[in-house]
Amino acid sequence: MLDFGHKVEKLYVQPYRDAEFSQPVPENKFSALINPATYNISYKFEFDDSQAPGTSATNMKFNRILPRDFNFDFLFDGTGVVKDMSVLSLGIANPFAEPVTVTEQIEAFKRKIIDYQSDRHRPYYLKIHWGELLFKGVLKQMDIEYKVFAPDGKPIRAMAKCQFAESIADVQRAAEENRESPDITHERNFNATDRLDHLTFKIYEKDEPYIQVAEFNGLDGFRKIAAGTKIYFPPIEK
Repeated sequence: MLDFGHKVEKLYVQPYRDAEFSQPVPENKFSALINPATYNISYKFEFDDSQAPGTSATNMKFNRILPRDFNFDFLFDGTGVVKDMSVLSLGIANPFAEPVTVTEQIEAFKRKIIDYQSDRHRPYYLKIHWGELLFKGVLKQMDIEYKVFAPDGKPIRAMAKCQFAESIADVQRAAEENRESPDITHERNFNATDRLDHLTFKIYEKDEPYIQVAEFNGLDGFRKIAAGTKIYFPPIEK
């Protein structure tokens, strides 16, 4: 059963000037005409599928996680029938109200969301809010489909099919990645139960570089290492 007592929450897009999403542009906030029936988020991963000659298969080596894509359609309506975000509020247009044309609505959308920032030399960063959804990114692509026309050929309904790409500031990304890459130097406290080759394998996913690690740390050997010794694991060539 539908609960008509709940206020409909509107999907909106808030532009920001900076990658850290700390400088909003309040006057450019854009609300969709009708809340979406669906939206989709794509998760993409990149693997190295290079294969040695003469082999029948390969080990898919993980390379990176690609930015997520968010796809959503914005409806623009110039009939005056659609007066609110909710599909429950479709009703008879006010005969005394002059509806905003589809062309004007799309131009307002472009001005608030797409237009180039001359002082920043780029379009805005965007946050999309709706219910539990919070997506941070940029508008990657927009295709406008004009669907209904007046007798004089002017569009009175259009759909903007938008694809947004996720964008995360470098500082936040570094914190989220936990910096467990073999491309940076790691520090470990050596415990009595540790073995240098085992620690090396955890860092590099191979134990062969343990000799390089011992040399880097100025160790006389790798079997009798005192507990509490700080061991540094440097970047290695792949």
